[in-house]
Amino acid sequence: MARMILRAANGLLSAFLTVVLLIAGAYSAYALWDNNQIYQAAANVQADMIKLKPQVEETGEEGPSFAELLAVNPDVCAWITMDGTEIDYPVLQGETNLTYINTDVYGNFALAGSIFLDTRCDRNFEQAYHLLYGHHMENSEMFGDLDLYKDAEFFRENRTGILILPGRIHSLQTFACLLVYASDDVIFEPDRWQDDIQGLLEYARENALNRDDETIAALLAACEDPGAETPQIVALSTCSSEFTDARTIVLAVMKDAPAN
Repeated sequence: MARMILRAANGLLSAFLTVVLLIAGAYSAYALWDNNQIYQAAANVQADMIKLKPQVEETGEEGPSFAELLAVNPDVCAWITMDGTEIDYPVLQGETNLTYINTDVYGNFALAGSIFLDTRCDRNFEQAYHLLYGHHMENSEMFGDLDLYKDAEFFRENRTGILILPGRIHSLQTFACLLVYASDDVIFEPDRWQDDIQGLLEYARENALNRDDETIAALLAACEDPGAETPQIVALSTCSSEFTDARTIVLAVMKDAPAN
């Protein structure tokens, strides 16, 4: 009798474990499918948007205008491209910093969200400091490629980008890559630097993983020169995995329109 009970118990246990394994397998398959759907949705939106990337007027070629982007969504305020990466996206600014965290440029729910400008920053990019956010995603989606700047060789060899705005364009020159906490009040308090960017530059010089000392020195010198224009800095921020609430930050200075 005891053996029969033991066999029955073993049979039930085996059946239970089989069911658990089947459920786990099904969940894993679903998770992979769901993850693939998220990345595919982000890729599809980007493929659509790249067709509307405003044409750089200096090329003399006809192409999409910024007005076409604004027709899709009036919250679009810029387009950012970082050379050597897959970062090539419209930049939006919503009513709050949660508006586009899980919403795409069409206004649809999307876990990949959008690249967006902090609401405390001027959407015309006329201030000293501008803070952009984007999700960290694999396959170089969104701001996933900010990780590349943590490699010293990549940082040295990929220092340029473009910021397209309605009616004008700026080249971007990266000068620092940092790893900070999400609570960092230097990086994530843009109002702090609108009247005096010098403190941010000194912080970057002291704390960057990778930096361009020559560019930082030139920017600090400009801050000290009453006749010089105040440097305009763009910060790109995304999540990182080095520690809890880690953020990868890439800092770039806005410069004049690139030459032909």
